[in-house]
Amino acid sequence: MPQAVPAALSRRTMIVGLLASTALVHPALAQQVAEKRVTLAEQTAVAVAIYNDDLALVRDSRRLALDQGRNRLALVDVSAQLRAQTALLAAADGTQLRTLEQNLEFDLLTPQKLLEKSVGKEVTIVKTHPQTGEETRLRALVLSTASGVVLKIGNEIHTSAPGRIVFDSVPPNLRDRPTLTIDLEASRAGTVAAELTYLTGGLSWNADYVAQLNDKEDKLDLNGWVTLVNRSGTTYRDAKLQLVAGDPNRVRAGMERSRDEARPAPAPKSAMRTEAVFDYHLYELERPTTIAENQQKQVALLSAGAVAVEKRYLLTSYGQHYRSRFTVPGTVKAEIWLHFSNDKKSNLGIPLPRGVVRVYKRDSSGKAVFVGEDSINHTAEGERVRLKVGQAFDVSGIRTQTDFRSEVSWQIYESAYKIELNNAKADPVVVTIQETIPGDWTMLGESSRHTKVTSSLVEWNVPVPAKGKAELSFRVRVKF
Repeated sequence: MPQAVPAALSRRTMIVGLLASTALVHPALAQQVAEKRVTLAEQTAVAVAIYNDDLALVRDSRRLALDQGRNRLALVDVSAQLRAQTALLAAADGTQLRTLEQNLEFDLLTPQKLLEKSVGKEVTIVKTHPQTGEETRLRALVLSTASGVVLKIGNEIHTSAPGRIVFDSVPPNLRDRPTLTIDLEASRAGTVAAELTYLTGGLSWNADYVAQLNDKEDKLDLNGWVTLVNRSGTTYRDAKLQLVAGDPNRVRAGMERSRDEARPAPAPKSAMRTEAVFDYHLYELERPTTIAENQQKQVALLSAGAVAVEKRYLLTSYGQHYRSRFTVPGTVKAEIWLHFSNDKKSNLGIPLPRGVVRVYKRDSSGKAVFVGEDSINHTAEGERVRLKVGQAFDVSGIRTQTDFRSEVSWQIYESAYKIELNNAKADPVVVTIQETIPGDWTMLGESSRHTKVTSSLVEWNVPVPAKGKAELSFRVRVKF
């Protein structure tokens, strides 16, 4: 006859059996695995693709020493602004890696953090005698670190430490460097080459251009620079660098005249390999570079000589005076614009990322003078670049309304204008006058033939002699 099993032993057996069955279902829940640090010493390569808007894609390759089954890895020196939801760890040799859990540990080790983590715990205060150098050690209880430290030493409350603070240990949830911890299961044991891919903030770039006009102001030399800023919390050593120009959708900066004319200009040189990817442009530095933490770095982008350029003087009006009488505001200085085409015919033809173009010209003594700057958008090959560099000192205009009639109809107005142009320069110029005319308009008369640019924009190009004047007059009927 079988013996009866005691009730306490029966319950113990059931609990052990339940735990064993749980371990069979998910071994990761039944064991604690020692953490393995994976530092930059195990890094074999790193590639960084930086976008314009505080976004970068990092591909970090490291050697992983894995056990078969459960592993807990601490990948040290990842970006402190890593977006953990975008992280992907994959083996290069086909080893199966199944991620169970991952955590970004960016609570970094600092004196203040040590104090904060020690609230409610005891620390040691070391006091040094100023004459003898003898050290005295006291135990203190950390009560608070809000707006300063509050300590209890014996029966006394201190609002500052009477000596240096010595901690018994480092709290386990503080890290000396940004760290991504990953719990995973590996299909085999051994050293595995793996790549961690993730998106991060803290990395940005912008393009800056320097343009130098020649003496005749019909050509310029253009040099482009890329400025990189790394505030991501880590350094990328010997990184393969790529820059992406474009705006992906996201949820959420003189050559001598005789030489210019004596020989053809060399083809533009790009310090980076360019490639079209999807609907964006990729610029790849052809050598590895280190992007240090909290560093601003400049890298050459392009160099182009003798780019054909057109200088234009512009006066504009925006059509707010066509239904009322107009009072002359005074003399208006003409805007100075530089136009050039981004094509091979103009000695350029390289995709230009968004940035700031700063323009210089040499004076009679050969010293460079800053003459203005303007920003450009992403400019594809074949597109035209227009730079507003300033206002002319010697070229101006005065606009006068010479006639106005509103009795034609309650919604039809007729007005006439005169624009007097003055050129105090020693060279003749051509001034472009642009008028925005609202409504349904008809040009009744003009001293110079206009060009209809759009349905509401008209344009005249008026030559003005050196040290001279010129005049444009026109009459227009507008129906609203």
